[in-house]
Amino acid sequence: MLASGDRAAFEAIYRKHNAAMVRFATGILRSRASAEEVTQDAWVSVLKNIGGFEGRSSLAGWIFTIVLNKARTRAGRDGRSVSFDGAGEDDNLAAAFDGRGRWKDMPELWEEITAERIIAGRSVLHHVTAAIETLPPAQRSVLVLRGQQGLEADEVCAMLGITEGNMRVLLHRARLTVRAAVDGLA
Repeated sequence: MLASGDRAAFEAIYRKHNAAMVRFATGILRSRASAEEVTQDAWVSVLKNIGGFEGRSSLAGWIFTIVLNKARTRAGRDGRSVSFDGAGEDDNLAAAFDGRGRWKDMPELWEEITAERIIAGRSVLHHVTAAIETLPPAQRSVLVLRGQQGLEADEVCAMLGITEGNMRVLLHRARLTVRAAVDGLA
């Protein structure tokens, strides 16, 4: 439908992915304004090239690959580079997740839902968003692509040029950081 120029299909895909695309690009560029420009350029490329989308990956994977390529080009032009290997990051992190990626112990904030906490939900969301924005670029990229957009592990690894094990470590560390930020609110 998108390839045929269906405006409603484009609007639905735009609403679903645009905010995550900006977050993803911001992780690479460290500038929200540059990330918004790159995301806008990516949408133009998506519209121009949708006819060439062959379905070898998910549509979201294809779109985020375009964002990644545009952000890397912009980062190179602006004299910045981003490593996705996770080298030098803290390796002394406690295991907080089970084998299926679920919390072993729920964060304290989530144990008791009260009216006050429901009302404060916007504040919590703001803190979670702020925590995601402080993540190192590699962690943020993996969290956005795998955790928020639900891309398959092999797509994320191919896009970022990392191994599956490295992707799992980056995702784990990102989740721990976000959890620590949420636990700090309690």
